[in-house]
Amino acid sequence: MKIILMRHGKPTFVGAAKVTSREMADWVKQYDISDTGGDIPPQSAIALMEKEPIAISSTLPRAISSLQTLGCEPVLVDEVFKEAELPLYLVPGVRLSPFHWAVVYRLLWLCGLSRQVESLKMAKARAASAAVMLVELARESQRPVLLMGHGIINRLIARELKSLGWQEESQPGKGYWGAGVYSVR
Repeated sequence: MKIILMRHGKPTFVGAAKVTSREMADWVKQYDISDTGGDIPPQSAIALMEKEPIAISSTLPRAISSLQTLGCEPVLVDEVFKEAELPLYLVPGVRLSPFHWAVVYRLLWLCGLSRQVESLKMAKARAASAAVMLVELARESQRPVLLMGHGIINRLIARELKSLGWQEESQPGKGYWGAGVYSVR
């Protein structure tokens, strides 16, 4: 049995090169409704499709459109697989790239500063539920399961799979289309 945790392709939304913390809230909203357009998956992602896995997806358009690019329709789309939200803090007078804001906000989140979004503890609990869902689906179907998800939640799910006895065959890459493969004997 195998479970593949893949990060979505590159979203079409780019936005401004630098934004204020107030503008970052709108940037995140636009990113969350963005699909992947014509982003082409690498051969490594395409190769994982050879075993015809059952496809599962986050509810976010960038994940669903990534599966469609791979020629798959998800059998399950669930919010349990969506990315952990960023806690947005106002920092007057500072303009950073959205990437750098995301790093700052994610570090604050990892330090326990979650404001009105899901905390790290809550995200870990959600990842545990997600891992159980994936394991049950793999056992019931006796087929590989591919989750098209997101960077942080996929890493949390991977930890849960390992705690359940699943072996990591390959670590997920850090970029778009990166995939980790997990198996159980």
